[in-house]
Amino acid sequence: MKKVVIVVMMLCTFISYAQKKNGTVYIEHPAIDVVHEFVKASLAGDKSKMASYLTDDFKAYNGTSNATNDMGRGKEAFIKNQMVYFNQLDYYAIEAYPGAYPDAIEYNKDNPNKEVWVQTWDVLKGVQKNTGVKIDAAAHRLYKLTKDHKINMIIGYGNDAVLLEIQSSFADRTNGTIYNHHDNINTIRKMMYAFEKKDFDKAYRFYDEEARFVDSSSPTYETITLTEQKKIDQQVFDKYEIISVDMMGYPDYLHYEMGDARVVQSWWNINLIRKSDKKEIILPIHYIHYFNEEGSVISETAYYNAKLLD
Repeated sequence: MKKVVIVVMMLCTFISYAQKKNGTVYIEHPAIDVVHEFVKASLAGDKSKMASYLTDDFKAYNGTSNATNDMGRGKEAFIKNQMVYFNQLDYYAIEAYPGAYPDAIEYNKDNPNKEVWVQTWDVLKGVQKNTGVKIDAAAHRLYKLTKDHKINMIIGYGNDAVLLEIQSSFADRTNGTIYNHHDNINTIRKMMYAFEKKDFDKAYRFYDEEARFVDSSSPTYETITLTEQKKIDQQVFDKYEIISVDMMGYPDYLHYEMGDARVVQSWWNINLIRKSDKKEIILPIHYIHYFNEEGSVISETAYYNAKLLD
């Protein structure tokens, strides 16, 4: 028992010594106020006011950069970069990330000048004026402020993908090939007419076993399996008689360069008779089918007005 008590005492001593304060975290602090005012000046495109909050030796760094010798952006270059957002974005806004708020941290160790770090978690919003690309991206910043409440450094962390999309959108580029005749189009025609002729075994053979289905009239827009789709189809066949399936216009097969996606878009009128009252119904429907390399359908999305079946 004595040994157990000694071990417990040693653990308590270890735990108490393993924790050591290294400063204070503030939810309210003049440094936070300075950061808020700086952001307001950025949103207003007020270059002189932005500059007034920055030290002359200010530096800004990209926190996601892999450069080992990153020299950062100086004061003038950083303000110029901030003006790009102001000049190029409609509806430009920076809002606090939902549930987040800034912290001000004053460290004790290695902080002889009493500098304060402010951490922010925000959402950058806007629509690029030329390309129409929407920005709605989380952003995290670390601000280092002097004891005189001047911003000496900013380290930014964000998602550069949307910025790359904007850059890419300034030039026209192709993204694959559109076909009006292709074996995948043939597959969709054979499948649809198999349904028309009630040859359901043949129709379902064109789907991959792992195919997923989406019904645009579903409130949840969740995907279902082939087995689940067969049950839904059977409910429709029990209530309605398929008179004919008519192709409208012509299908397109799109083989995308990005993502190597293989997609057939097609438009149909399905002519039905409701068995309960012999009502004739024309159901326009638009299908989007994704294919795998083997030529099987791996995804189906159906767009139609479900109220027509009422």
